[in-house]
Amino acid sequence: MAKGLIWATAEDLARNRGKMLSLYRQLLRSLNSPKLELSLAARLAKKAEVKSIFMLAAEERSLDNIADLIDTAHYSLSLLRKGQIPKYIQ
Repeated sequence: MAKGLIWATAEDLARNRGKMLSLYRQLLRSLNSPKLELSLAARLAKKAEVKSIFMLAAEERSLDNIADLIDTAHYSLSLLRKGQIPKYIQ
């Protein structure tokens, strides 16, 4: 993140947009994994929770909070790939 010291500039937000969309799509795909023993209703509920988290995160302007959101998404994705459900969407 380049120019903003505390708050994200338009350039910072544009740079993170592709990364956030990619993480969002990967999380949604990972929830469809057969390793996760979830019913269809549970999968849809988890996807709705992920969507709401990312919708709220889209309004975030703090550089530290944006970095934390990206780290949390990577961690959650690693757990989902192992067949575990992260606590924040349990």
